[in-house]
Amino acid sequence: MGADASFIVTGPSAIHGTVAVGGAKNEALKLFAAALLSDGPVTIRRVPDIEDVRHMAEIVRALGATVTAGPHEYTIDAATLRNAELPAERMGKLRAGLVMIGPLLHRFGTLTLPLPGGDAIGRRPIDFFIQGFRAFGVQVEEEADAVRFTARALAPAHFVFPFVSVTGTEALMLFAVRVPGTTILENVAMEPEVVALGEFLNACGARITGLGTPTMRVVGVDRLSGGEVACIPDRVEAVTFAALTASCGGSLTITGCDPAHLQVPIAFLRSMGAAIDADAATGSMHIRVDGPLRAMPLRTHEYPGMATDFQPPLTVALTQAHGVALVHETIYEGRLFYIDRLNKMGANIILCDPHRCVVEGPRPLAAATLGSPDIRAGIALVIAAAAAQGVSTIHNVSQIDRGFEQIEQRLRAIGVDIRRTET
Repeated sequence: MGADASFIVTGPSAIHGTVAVGGAKNEALKLFAAALLSDGPVTIRRVPDIEDVRHMAEIVRALGATVTAGPHEYTIDAATLRNAELPAERMGKLRAGLVMIGPLLHRFGTLTLPLPGGDAIGRRPIDFFIQGFRAFGVQVEEEADAVRFTARALAPAHFVFPFVSVTGTEALMLFAVRVPGTTILENVAMEPEVVALGEFLNACGARITGLGTPTMRVVGVDRLSGGEVACIPDRVEAVTFAALTASCGGSLTITGCDPAHLQVPIAFLRSMGAAIDADAATGSMHIRVDGPLRAMPLRTHEYPGMATDFQPPLTVALTQAHGVALVHETIYEGRLFYIDRLNKMGANIILCDPHRCVVEGPRPLAAATLGSPDIRAGIALVIAAAAAQGVSTIHNVSQIDRGFEQIEQRLRAIGVDIRRTET
């Protein structure tokens, strides 16, 4: 998929049919790191075929591990791991590479971390990563464009996160599993992807308790075995498809999801007026929107609250709702800066500050030519284009490809007139 690709979207769309959710991107990336801790091969199934996963696979290959890829499946064997030289170019595109620190420290004792990349959604400092590793006795030297970690006399830690961080929790958990003694991590993330990663580590011989609670205890072990694991459903995909239906109207069945992970966004969409039937037994939900929507306040929060990744697509849905809604983005400063693009399409959104905006609707959206700034804002613009009158062009869709597999084919199958152009 070309870096200069664009989407041409002709709206308005009426959503119908069935769409399947893939494996969770935010679990798959961390399982690659977990594989580097294992003494045997690790097979990961239900892996989404997306840019971020391919970047992570190349990072692991560059370190010398053997990576075998199949359709939605990877097997990683760390027996051939030969170095801890993280490729700066790849790391510059992937913040999830931070979870490599712990496994590589256990393998090699030292590594230099090029400063990571990811979405341009405001300040995402790594200070607490540094503080966390120092709590274990790791020596950390900060340089202009890199950080050097050296593990010598390690000891279990009692570390309190200054704020909830999914990647921070996963990075320290992946390190603590091989540090002798009992580590206590407090104010940890409780997201389903964190729990799933911890459960896989336990299946390989780790001793982690408190998964899904604010306090995690990790008793270090000498070794981890290999194993097999299937990624949990991608809850961000499920909410994205539901928000598309709310924005455009129609009826959609979303399969392969876990409604237990989606209770807050389901309640939010129901409060807006969408009819949703969720079936935990079949892992599916049906959403129907055939009448006017009501504006409702939206506030992001760590799990089990409204995930920050849900906010952009749901904000598009709010542009089609009757009334005024306050959107409060509490996680990332700058994540609301995409709303100027929605206003260009005819939305009426006032940015109050970097964390809050007011959406007044309903407003008919008109086609526009726009650039995708990041994964979640990018897919929100595609949703807006699907709801708009006319032909829109969304540039820089490589950002969207980082998180959504074959998104244009899947959207076409449920009623969106969308095609990709390569330049």
